[in-house]
Amino acid sequence: MRIENSFIPVEGVGETTERKLWRRGITTWDDFDGSVVGPTTADRIEAFIDDARDHLAAANADFFAEQFPSGSQWRMYENFRERTCFLDIETTGLDQHADDVTVVGLHRAGETNALVHGQDLTADRLRSELSDAELLVTFNGKRFDVPFLETTFDLSIDLPHLDLMYPCRQLGLTGGLKEIEQRVGIDRDRPDLSGRDAVRLWREYQRGDDAALETLVSYNRDDTANMERLVEVVTDQLHEDVFVTPE
Repeated sequence: MRIENSFIPVEGVGETTERKLWRRGITTWDDFDGSVVGPTTADRIEAFIDDARDHLAAANADFFAEQFPSGSQWRMYENFRERTCFLDIETTGLDQHADDVTVVGLHRAGETNALVHGQDLTADRLRSELSDAELLVTFNGKRFDVPFLETTFDLSIDLPHLDLMYPCRQLGLTGGLKEIEQRVGIDRDRPDLSGRDAVRLWREYQRGDDAALETLVSYNRDDTANMERLVEVVTDQLHEDVFVTPE
């Protein structure tokens, strides 16, 4: 599913009208001719298309994040995949005001980078890493990762944000990231490790065990890189569930 398949951001166009358009062969903006809907709705769709083409040409993901309903923002991924940053953090606990961020994983363009507390994990480095991204993808990051980073590093992370936990729920995929990975057939090197182990590994590293940090970073890399595989599975399945083949 691409942004150009979508009419749902238009005022007065809900899922029923959008599916009606698709069934009649109007599956992209280029296909729209105003024949399937009333004149007022047609004018609104044409105005949206004209405006949206300019924003898409300018790679303005912010515009589409504002226009799409929250449950449809997964449709942005295909257009912005090349400038998507997948992010996952490890911490010493759940309290963003008392606990520390130990590792931040960032995955984009097929490469994963881990920033480590006390080494290269700084506010300036995070700003730099996120500066050229158009779309942020996390799992439960709206409630956890992003607020934790913003509090800890006094940042404002205002990128368009696709939190995979919610589209997964649309597909009936509940539970944590590793549980969902197993259900959809995504493997990882250390499936035995959990968030509790991440805290333990950091404490062991602080006591002088460098191998524990290597294991922790490897665990975080799996969390971060596997989200790219998961978003492909999720968006493909949502496309199959939502999109209507023309008659």
